[in-house]
Amino acid sequence: MSSDSFFDAVKSRRTYYQLSGESPISDKRIHEIVDAAVTHVPSSFNSQSTRVVVLLNEEHKKLWGDIVIPIIKSVAPPEAWPTSEQKLNGFKAGYGTILFYEEPKDVAKLQEQYPLYADKFPQWSEHTNAMHQYVLWTALEKEGFGANLQHYNPLIDEKIASTWNVPQNWSLKAQLVFGKPAADTYPKTFKPLEERVFIHGAKE
Repeated sequence: MSSDSFFDAVKSRRTYYQLSGESPISDKRIHEIVDAAVTHVPSSFNSQSTRVVVLLNEEHKKLWGDIVIPIIKSVAPPEAWPTSEQKLNGFKAGYGTILFYEEPKDVAKLQEQYPLYADKFPQWSEHTNAMHQYVLWTALEKEGFGANLQHYNPLIDEKIASTWNVPQNWSLKAQLVFGKPAADTYPKTFKPLEERVFIHGAKE
C-alpha cells in the first residue's frame, strides 16, 4: 500500500464556512468515525488525554443559537456585530459541532511520573488535541461534509459545561463545525516549499 490514498484525503480537506443542516451519512456513522479517531489517534506517553463532546441536530443549534451568539453579542463592538452575527448564523446552519477538550488530570499524572519533562506535557497535550481535530476534520470531509474549526473558548466554556454536564476541569480547545457544503470554498495558496522544507543526507 502507498501513501497516495492518505494524501488524497489530506489534499481534499478544506475550510467550508457556508454549510447546510443536511448530513450525507447517518448519526451512527458519525459516532463510528469519532470512536475510531479517539481510539487510534496517538497521544503523548499514551496519555489519551483528549475528550470530545459531539452535538448534533438541535443540540448543535442550541450551542450556536442559545449560547455562542448571545455571549459574543454581549462583548462584540456594536459596529462589528452584524458581520459577526452573519458568521455565527452560518455556523448554526450546520449539522453538528465537535467540542475538543483536554483532561488536565491526565497531564498532571504524567508530570508527576516524569518530572524531567513536566514543563513539556501541557504543550504535548495541545499537540495531541490538534491531531484529533485534524483527523476528525479530514475524516468527516471524506464522508461528504464540509467543516471549519473555531475557537470561542474561554468565553463559552462555563455555559457549555453547565448545559451538557461537562466536567468543569476539562479544558476546551476548539469547536469543529460541520454540515453539508452549501458553497465552494476559497482557492488554496501555498508558500514555496524551499522556504519550509530542508532535507539533509538524502540519497538518490
